[in-house]
Amino acid sequence: MSTSVPSTNSSSHGGVFQNAFYIGINLQNILYGIQLGLYFETIATLWSVRRENKTSYVFYTVFSSIMLFLVTVWISTEAFFTEKMWILDSSYPSGPDQYWKDNSSVWYMDLGTTAAVLLQLVTDALMIYRCRIIWNSYRAIVIPIILWLASLVLGVLVDWTSSSPGGDFFAGISSQLGFAYYTVGVVLNSILTCMICYRIVRHGKEVQRCLGREYATLYFSVVMLIIESVLPYTVSGVAWLVTLGMGSKTSIVFCDLHIMMMCISPQMLILRVSLGRAWVDNTFRKPGSTFKFSLGSGTTRTFDTNGAQMHVQTSSNVYVSDGKV
Repeated sequence: MSTSVPSTNSSSHGGVFQNAFYIGINLQNILYGIQLGLYFETIATLWSVRRENKTSYVFYTVFSSIMLFLVTVWISTEAFFTEKMWILDSSYPSGPDQYWKDNSSVWYMDLGTTAAVLLQLVTDALMIYRCRIIWNSYRAIVIPIILWLASLVLGVLVDWTSSSPGGDFFAGISSQLGFAYYTVGVVLNSILTCMICYRIVRHGKEVQRCLGREYATLYFSVVMLIIESVLPYTVSGVAWLVTLGMGSKTSIVFCDLHIMMMCISPQMLILRVSLGRAWVDNTFRKPGSTFKFSLGSGTTRTFDTNGAQMHVQTSSNVYVSDGKV
């Protein structure tokens, strides 16, 4: 893959870049409305029912609010910049392409870039946390944590170089650092998505083997896999990285899409948590009961699920612990 990116001269940007920028702005405005709906639905759900673990719900409330704040900063700075480029300073010498080249590192655009970098870091941190929960192991997240730390360092460098006087994310050293930064981020997202999907599907197969297909259907749900693995975020990141690496003038569209998915995908996951449908810390550790099923054949099958021994016989009578149901 080529690591070239669109240059900032007018002949390279031309109408294609400006139209792509316009489409990206409108697309992210639509997605921002979706994000607002998900956010308020999540907050209402989190606090509408009394929960045993208040700490986790406070955490998810604060986390959701931070994500909303950061994406709002990003959208606001882009909206103000494009208003000046296309409307207030429409008579700028050499047009909007030259305006972009001369002003893309203005202070409020630097603020937007910082917000985007922070949003990606907190979203990736949430994915690592969820991976730890689903795998129920800290060893499983060692490599993701190393990649997250690398993206932190690269993110700081990208923010610093692009905010320097005359800096431009799409040109010079900023473009090279930016490509490296998003490469690490997409690799991290891909690893986490694959790990989460694999763990859910593997557990579903264990449930199917022990209890039958009827009880394992939930684990093979497409909706569950998409939301739990934050798949839209990963896919949009791949699309953004590919177009950026190809030097496509339309890459800005996928950049805006990817940044919005940084917020929407984890927000859908948090909403699922608030509804009590997501995996939690004790999904594999819930205390179990002893079940016995019998048709009189006397054949017993034993297996271990969630740390509880379950004795299963082909049976029309069901016994829970010492009592017959």
